Amino acid sequence: MRDRKLSIPSDFTWGVATSAYQIEGGRFEGGKGESIWDRFADEGRMPESGDVACDHYHRWPEDVALMRELGVDAYRMSLAWTRILPDGVGPVNQAGVDFYRALFEALLDAGVTPWVTLYHWDLPQALQDRGGWASRETAGAFSRYAEVASDVFGDLVTNWITHNEPWVAAVVGHIDGAFAPGIQDWGIGLRAAHHILLSHGLAVEAIRANQPDAKVGIALDCRVSQAASDAPEDVAAARHFDGFRNRWFFDPVFGKGYPADMIDAYHRRGRLEEPRLPFVVEGDLETIATPMDFLGLNYYAALSIGAGNEESGDTGVPESSSPPPGYTDMGWPVTPQGLTEYVRHLDETYGPASIVITENGAAYSDAPDDEGRVGDARRIDYLDAHVAAVAAARDGGVPVDGYFAWSLLDNLEWTSGYGLRFGLVWVDHATGERIPKDSYFWYRDVIEASRG
Repeated sequence: MRDRKLSIPSDFTWGVATSAYQIEGGRFEGGKGESIWDRFADEGRMPESGDVACDHYHRWPEDVALMRELGVDAYRMSLAWTRILPDGVGPVNQAGVDFYRALFEALLDAGVTPWVTLYHWDLPQALQDRGGWASRETAGAFSRYAEVASDVFGDLVTNWITHNEPWVAAVVGHIDGAFAPGIQDWGIGLRAAHHILLSHGLAVEAIRANQPDAKVGIALDCRVSQAASDAPEDVAAARHFDGFRNRWFFDPVFGKGYPADMIDAYHRRGRLEEPRLPFVVEGDLETIATPMDFLGLNYYAALSIGAGNEESGDTGVPESSSPPPGYTDMGWPVTPQGLTEYVRHLDETYGPASIVITENGAAYSDAPDDEGRVGDARRIDYLDAHVAAVAAARDGGVPVDGYFAWSLLDNLEWTSGYGLRFGLVWVDHATGERIPKDSYFWYRDVIEASRG
């Protein structure tokens, strides 16, 4: 830590995170099926595809060695559903199982515990062709996928995350249409959100049936909303944004159901024909609220929200390789205090048994200098401040038990392509070369110091 001493115990989990589509590549290898992101890229709706990405499919031994040297306790990664079940249902693809088993065994040999996310937005295209998340049947298909994964990997994996950021999958994928599958329809988006949450509860049950001692949770992202002023319209906008961005997902997962104020707001805005949710079936909310072992939280920024901004959160700062001070290349403000405040809010509002920061990081464009060094001081400052924010929350009694830096590698940042670099390790996407950045060595020192 920079001039700070960590008050974090030695059994705290330090990790790094990635996702399958963003790093694996190997699209046409090992019997892998087509995902909605493969189709999205083929349709020309993103500047680059994940066909090769970071070529982790072939270079994973090198990446495991990087994690061993880094000294992390854990690696949060996702499975490509289409490597295990190419069509989302049907026969298991043994080549995909073998690929992941080899990776898990190497991680464990390196002293790195795998934390496996089942779904990081890459739905099998075959399921999308049958309705995707708008269809209740997809929740059942996901339950079987969870059953298969926990069966074939249960001797190697004991930490499971069902979904990554359901808000993004539902809203950005089905309402904004900016992400795969590229749908723009509020009714479909709300239905998809519900079926994703329902599938989470079903998956928790399926995993526990195979592995009673497994640790299971979900990774929800948040954007902390702060009213732009004390004006009533800005306060109301911030409250609406919190419901739209956060409470719609946190509340049902923790047994509070969907927020009534948001159901009413969506009805008044013409997004629901009646002030009720027609797709919610008796028993769904109980399934969604199936108790978890931990809550995964993805935190990047707190936003100032005013009237007219209650469903965009637009900061007014575009993605840029030269952002103004206090912002990352994503155009997001650097607000570490929001992390401390939000985990305190979660603890007081929902009382999770354990909170794990499953993603936190920043995009900065620093490249190797003439000597091959990547001096990413801004990323070190960002991570330093956010790790300190976690320590402050723990000091206040909040059960934050782990922190995963996003990400291990400079990866494919979805529709932003390869230009936005979140990694602790710089990747040459033409050659696949990996170069640890200064932040990699800083993080290694933080981990060592916490254990000392």
